Amino acid sequence: MDTQTAMRDTINGSKKRARWLQARRIFSPSCPNLRIPNRFLREGHSVPPARSGHRCVADSTNLELWRFHFVTATWQQVQTEGYMPTELALMSAVFHGNNLLVFGGTGIPFGENNGNDVHVCNVQYKRWNLLNCRGKKPNKVYGQAMVIINGCLYVFGGTTGYLYSTDLHRLDLTTQEWTQLKPNNAPSDLPEERYRHELAHDGQRIYILGGGTSLMSYSLDKIHAYNLETNYWEEMVTQPHGRIGFPAARRCHSCVQVKDEVFICGGYNGELILSDLWKINLQTFQWTKLLAAMPEPAYFHCAAVTPAGCMYVHGGVVNMYGNRRSGSLYKVWLVVPNLLELTWEKLLKTFPHLAQLSTLQLLSMGLTQTLIQRLK
Repeated sequence: MDTQTAMRDTINGSKKRARWLQARRIFSPSCPNLRIPNRFLREGHSVPPARSGHRCVADSTNLELWRFHFVTATWQQVQTEGYMPTELALMSAVFHGNNLLVFGGTGIPFGENNGNDVHVCNVQYKRWNLLNCRGKKPNKVYGQAMVIINGCLYVFGGTTGYLYSTDLHRLDLTTQEWTQLKPNNAPSDLPEERYRHELAHDGQRIYILGGGTSLMSYSLDKIHAYNLETNYWEEMVTQPHGRIGFPAARRCHSCVQVKDEVFICGGYNGELILSDLWKINLQTFQWTKLLAAMPEPAYFHCAAVTPAGCMYVHGGVVNMYGNRRSGSLYKVWLVVPNLLELTWEKLLKTFPHLAQLSTLQLLSMGLTQTLIQRLK
């Protein structure tokens, strides 16, 4: 059977069923007893050191900026040029087109050397630029969270290392002008000051998920939401998952969004490091605890989701007493993969050397330009 025929049979066979894929460790140099498929290990490739307080973003092809290539399952430390940020612990990062936007964070000495600039890295050209913003910048903070809605960057909360914030700022990415938003609420109706929370949005409201201070973590049975149209903070009452109830209060967790569903995993509740995975629907505010869980509890880790709905989780603190950090990488499908993604994963397992073929060879085998781009 030739390669093209085998590929066609693989595609046809993948139509039989779609299934949930449980979380599995796909790279762990510190766990020699764990069986790792050979294609996940490549000679001569370095891996990122264990770390915490970092962020990652994803497209269909890679995690960034320590680049993990999904097809070959190899790490590459991307060499960039330009004005790179130095306050990178507990910064915020979002993907906007081909651009990675980074704001805030702290550097050595931590809590005393904070940032409030917006750095932009074009991941295609691997070059950093400092965004020349107008207006009054937010305070120099770390542990804040941010989202992009309709061409504007919204930043909420964070800490200077001494004080925690409830400030909400907006940066218009077209005019590059900062504005501090002043909600119409009475001061007693504002969200509690916090850091290491996460944000989600539905286009009209920005939702705060968890977070806390060094002494406490905030619950998730009620969620503060900022209404962009009315300029008011609202309190949304969420629905428990049957007898299981609500997710535990937490900070330093990770969060990704897939359409109207928001997923949180891990974190720290003041006593325990968590490993659970929950989702909340932003239309019904119903919490659901998912069966999949992180293979090891972690907080101060990072997570990103691909456009197809596969979440990757990396690093974090896994032992609070020894302050031990992890360099492990996991993935879990948050949605049932569509036929294309099922076919693609089956194809890569069946033909692990596809990435070594030329573009002409891949075209002759029937792959589209979009899939070929994932291989490069």
